[in-house]
Amino acid sequence: MSKVKASPPPGCTLNISDPQVQEAAIRIQASYRGHRSRKELREKGPPKILQELKDVVLVEGSAAKLECRVSAFPDPFIVWSKDGKELKDGPKYRYVFEDPDVVALVVRDGVLGDLGKYTVTIKNPFGVTSGSACIIVEVPAKVTKGPPSVKVKKGSTVTLKADISGEPPPDVGWLKDGEDIDEDDRVFFDIGDTNTILTIKNAQRSDAGKYEVFVENSLGTDQSFARVDVL
Repeated sequence: MSKVKASPPPGCTLNISDPQVQEAAIRIQASYRGHRSRKELREKGPPKILQELKDVVLVEGSAAKLECRVSAFPDPFIVWSKDGKELKDGPKYRYVFEDPDVVALVVRDGVLGDLGKYTVTIKNPFGVTSGSACIIVEVPAKVTKGPPSVKVKKGSTVTLKADISGEPPPDVGWLKDGEDIDEDDRVFFDIGDTNTILTIKNAQRSDAGKYEVFVENSLGTDQSFARVDVL
């Protein structure tokens, strides 16, 4: 007994002689060949950086991310370092992998010590490559330790010292009773990287008063006060 072959439902037939069908088949074959070729090239080649690291700004207390786009297959071994010292993945430095091709480093709880050159090293069985960029740390100007109030004898030398911080380095000024101090050979101040010192030679009773040290940069301002009494 012969079986009757059922006809396919409407719309389910495929005419291989149809030009549109033939064109679609060609596109599928070309796409497969292109994908296979790209994969084979990736397997045979060393890692490549497709998009370089860029310098970033890290504001004190916040986080910053360095990232680059890479081409590497099989999956590469990634190491981040700062000024030549390897950074371990952990609470401070977080290794991040985004998409298949993006590697990143997140630096948390920013401090001035995070300023430096960061390098990513990417290695697979076929080779190694690396790229570098800088983290630029910005810190609001601050008087971290103000000068103490002092009592001195007439004719003695007075020194008022304040510890300061800030990045960019802050502008520094000293005031007496709210007025800018006009420096001369007897009254002058010096500004270092981390402190400033006001010197008053041969102190006179007219030097008594309220002294203020003032710091300012693009991120903020700060000040501290001290009293000088001349006996």
